[in-house]
Amino acid sequence: MTASEKKAVADSLKRLVVNTYDLSKPEPVKRLMSLYPDTGRVISASGGVTTTTRPKLEEGIKAFWTYVGQNMRNPVWEWTSMNIDVLAPDAAVMTSTYRIPHRTPAGMDHVIAGAWTAVFQNRGGRWVIIQEHLSDVQSNPNLQMNQMDMTTPANSTRPAPAGSHESP
Repeated sequence: MTASEKKAVADSLKRLVVNTYDLSKPEPVKRLMSLYPDTGRVISASGGVTTTTRPKLEEGIKAFWTYVGQNMRNPVWEWTSMNIDVLAPDAAVMTSTYRIPHRTPAGMDHVIAGAWTAVFQNRGGRWVIIQEHLSDVQSNPNLQMNQMDMTTPANSTRPAPAGSHESP
């Protein structure tokens, strides 16, 4: 593929994803599910769970929307990075980071954020996700460590936090 052909595919996928994740549009579950194939296997890993079928994936997306999504007030999906590598005319991979600032039902500011890697395949002229992995910022211990107060000197005799495997 030429550089311009790869750029055209990458731009097309970026538009597809950004438009699909526009939270101001109606029917979010239906829109999100439109990114996946109607038939065949689709692998999704998120929150320590892997699904391999469209119905199980849809069940997870519906649960997210029921318990989290519909409780967000004025959410805006912000893409903080999006990298797309076109592997072939019918295959591409996207790795992105995002954040969703919103208000809770109680009116408090809150942000959900994470990273997402998705493998796209063009099937019959339609780009669909055949494999993906999502990770939430809150569940990433490396990021949590970076956000902790690490000002205690390394040679300190402070006790290790309860439940940690850290040596004093």
